[in-house]
Amino acid sequence: MTAADYRPPRWLRSPHVQSVLGSSPLRRRHGERSLAACGAVTTEHLIDAGDGVRLQGLHSLPAQATAPSRGMVLLLHGWEGSVDSSYMRMTATHLLQAGFEVFRLNFRDHGGTHHLNEGLFHSNRIDEVVHAACEVAGRFPNRPLAVAGYSLGGNFALRLALRAPAAGLSLAHVAAVCPVLDPARTMDAMEQGLPLYLWYFERKWRGSLARKRELFPQLHAFDDQVLNLRMRPLTRWMVERHTDFGTLDNYFDGYSIADARLLALQTPASILMAEDDPVIPIEGFRALQLPASARLEVSPWGGHCGFLESHRLDGFAERWIAARMLDAIG
Repeated sequence: MTAADYRPPRWLRSPHVQSVLGSSPLRRRHGERSLAACGAVTTEHLIDAGDGVRLQGLHSLPAQATAPSRGMVLLLHGWEGSVDSSYMRMTATHLLQAGFEVFRLNFRDHGGTHHLNEGLFHSNRIDEVVHAACEVAGRFPNRPLAVAGYSLGGNFALRLALRAPAAGLSLAHVAAVCPVLDPARTMDAMEQGLPLYLWYFERKWRGSLARKRELFPQLHAFDDQVLNLRMRPLTRWMVERHTDFGTLDNYFDGYSIADARLLALQTPASILMAEDDPVIPIEGFRALQLPASARLEVSPWGGHCGFLESHRLDGFAERWIAARMLDAIG
C-alpha cells in the first residue's frame, strides 16, 4: 500500500474539497462513530511532561483483546486539532483493528486542556512532547513504540524521532502525513493562498488565546486588539512576549525540519504528502534530504491531510499509517 494506490473519484480531486471536507463536522461525526463501533476500551491519562508541565491523553486497547497487542502507537494531532479530531479517531480505529494499542496525546492548550498549564502553547515546545513520550513508554512498557502525526503533529513526530536516541527512547517507526517542513514557507503559502485557510486557523487560535486569558488573567492580560491581529503579527507578538527566540525568523527556524535536517534520523520513517496541499508547499519536499531508512511518498491528490476516498469520507492516510506500522512491527 503506497501513495500510488490512492486514486480518489474525480469529484474529490480538488485540494480544497479534500481539505474542507477533511475537517468538516460530517467527518468528525464519522470519526466518532467509527471509533465507537470498534468497541475500544479507552482511559484518560494525565502525563508528566517535565518542568511541572502536564499533558492529557487517551489510551485505547482493542476490544476483547485475547492476545498481547502488536505494540503502542503514539498519535499527534495538528495545530488547533485534538485527540478527538476525525483523523485521530479514524487512525486509532484502523490501528486498533490491526491489533495495536493507541495513545492519542493532546498538545498543551489543545482539546480543552488550557487549564493544565499557565504558559501558552507554541510550536517549539518539543521538549515536553519528548518527555511525555518517554512517560508513555514507561507507563506501558515491554511493547514496541511507534509515533505518527498529521501536519504540525507530523513535524512534532519527526522531531521526536530525531531526539529519541538522546532521550533514551526506542521507536520502531515514525510516520508523518503532510508534515510542516519549513514554517516560514507555510506562513507565506497561507497568506498568498485561498483566504479560507488563514481565516480558519486565525479563528481557532484566537479562541484558544481568549480561553487562556480567561483562565489566567494576571499572566495573560492582553486586550482584544491583540486578538484581532492577523496571523503573522499575532505570531510575532507571541514570539516576542512568550518565547526566548526574539524574532519570528528565529522562531520559525527553531522548528523547521526542511532541507537536510532529517538526515540525522535513526528511526525508520515514512512520510505521505499531497502534491496539491494548499497549506504546505510541495517544493520543500522536492528539496528534502532523507536517510536511506526513510521513505517519502507523494500523491497527486489529497489536499491538506484530506486523502478522502469516497462519499463515506473514509481516509486513505489513516489506512496508510496502519499499513506502515504493520510493515514496521508486524
